[in-house]
Amino acid sequence: MPTREQMAKNRWLAPIAHRFLSPELWRFTRRSVPRGVALGLFAAFIIPLGQIFLAAFLALPARANVPLAALVTFVTNPFTLAFWIVIANRIGAFMLRIDAATAGYATGQIENTWWQAFVDFSQMAGVTVVGFLVLAIVSAGLGYVVASAIWRVIVARKRAKRLALMEARLDRRLNAN
Repeated sequence: MPTREQMAKNRWLAPIAHRFLSPELWRFTRRSVPRGVALGLFAAFIIPLGQIFLAAFLALPARANVPLAALVTFVTNPFTLAFWIVIANRIGAFMLRIDAATAGYATGQIENTWWQAFVDFSQMAGVTVVGFLVLAIVSAGLGYVVASAIWRVIVARKRAKRLALMEARLDRRLNAN
């Protein structure tokens, strides 16, 4: 994971490096963390290459946590990409309700040529793109909600521990007197 200073020295990011150095983009706050998770998941599924840079650029106007947005994009990596392609294809087929009987042609009408293979590939690619679009939107929404809930649980636990510690100190002081 690149540091703030490394990103500032990058020649491609130099024109906007001052924006990346803003401390609010690197803090873990209750608002920036869910935004970073949502943007990272959205960028991970919307494009297969360069999703880290997309997440970082989207994090600027959204005031999201840049490192977390970049880190979450690794949900789609070379090892898991085949899995996500299959899932996206099935989701796209479900969303578009594409079936062999309703694909627009009968099996005997067109010869099995390179053109037919191209048509089949185009239909499958279109279905997969729709699936990735649905995955991007739904995962971003779910990621935001889950990250917000986890953040609240973590903060509530820390607060409960701090209150219990303060109560124990107060009890000791009262018992000592």
